[in-house]
Amino acid sequence: MAKNNLCDLQRLTMIAALSLAAAAAQAQVVGGSSNAVPDLSVHRGDSMEGGQIVIPPSSQWNKADAGQRVHTHLQVFVPARGAQAQPGISGSGALPNASPASPQPVAGMFAETPASLACVYGQVAPTTGCNANTLTTNASGGSRAVAVVDAYDNPTALADLQAYSTQFGLPTPNLTIVYAAGVNPGLDPATGTAARGWEIEAALDVDMVHAMAPGAHIYLVEAAGTSDTQLLAAEDVATTLVKGAGGGEVSNSWGGPEFSTEMSYDTHFAGANVVYFASTGDDPGLEWPSTSANVVAAGGTSLSRNLDATYSYRLDTSWILGGGGPSVYVPTPSYQKVLQNAGRIAGFRTVPDIAFDANPYTGVWVSCSQSCGNAAGVWWYIVGGTSVASPALAGITNSAGSFLASSAAELTRLYSNLGNGNINDIQYGTCGPRVSYLARLAVPSDPALQYDACTGLGTPNGRGAF
Repeated sequence: MAKNNLCDLQRLTMIAALSLAAAAAQAQVVGGSSNAVPDLSVHRGDSMEGGQIVIPPSSQWNKADAGQRVHTHLQVFVPARGAQAQPGISGSGALPNASPASPQPVAGMFAETPASLACVYGQVAPTTGCNANTLTTNASGGSRAVAVVDAYDNPTALADLQAYSTQFGLPTPNLTIVYAAGVNPGLDPATGTAARGWEIEAALDVDMVHAMAPGAHIYLVEAAGTSDTQLLAAEDVATTLVKGAGGGEVSNSWGGPEFSTEMSYDTHFAGANVVYFASTGDDPGLEWPSTSANVVAAGGTSLSRNLDATYSYRLDTSWILGGGGPSVYVPTPSYQKVLQNAGRIAGFRTVPDIAFDANPYTGVWVSCSQSCGNAAGVWWYIVGGTSVASPALAGITNSAGSFLASSAAELTRLYSNLGNGNINDIQYGTCGPRVSYLARLAVPSDPALQYDACTGLGTPNGRGAF
């Protein structure tokens, strides 16, 4: 899919859902009929309309990467108006207000905040509309550890996370940066301020964990590079750290195309008392390691808000570019047998398992200063991609406090929630190769219909599913 078509495709998501409602899903995923699609326009305020999506080099890939090298799963939304041209990811950085009049850190701009996400996904007492311009009540909880694994160094990660916490009224963060190979890996070698993708990835990851699990000890584990070998070495370090903290989660917002020997690496996602998460990617199709039976695969949604001054949240729909579908190599794991037995999947591990906001047009605020090529001071970005979903869901799981013995135990628990309300069923939208997967409405007589290859089981509704 051509990257310069992202904007048009996103605006046509709902049109595609209507025109393809009669199309059957691919053979491995048995779909139901589509429902009537309401008006699901996304409103960002006058200064936010007409923007564009920037995909940093770290998020670009080719088929030759399979089994060799990974890439990030993030995209940056650049407003057309209201932001000065600034250094950073293709000029997409924005200076904050000196005295913000609302929780939004930049005047005239709108993105999701920790408080609005906590409201939308039931991490706090519900508030009508979950208005990100007014809400200040954040999620609480979090303990033990959450590790995020990324490549290269983000030298301002702690300072930027502290700025994020101050802006949104979160507790002082507990962040430890660990060099997986024992020495500072240095900045992403891609040159120029438009190529700081791994740095903003790290900033996004720690922000999302802290937003959803403010009491957790966060480890940022920095791999020496982007090869599979280097990332898996960092994964092993993250496992050791989390186990040493008494258990917790490891988040991976990166991946690459599937390859025939991928199951031989499952042992890197099998530490005792550690639950692993991996984002499913930002292109139609599949990405390892989200296809591993040993990880919770984190997919993406779009948040729909009203076209008025309240910005009231209405519902999530699938994100057309969220990765998903049946693996080519991994057989159906035990926790998905309920779907296979119901005829919803056939023979192979299907992802995602659960989803979270990922559309960059409905993105989240991220603070990234000098590490992203900016001058000194606090700088803000609006970021999307399934890189948002993995650390956010890891944080929610940490705050739930169950600390299960393995990813398989966590996944078994998630799939036991079919039809019980702990996970919001996503009923509208499309995704996948040739836009062939449909979100659909579950019915009491067939709760397995809650699952689809765009959003998995759906999105969190509180912490009961974890």
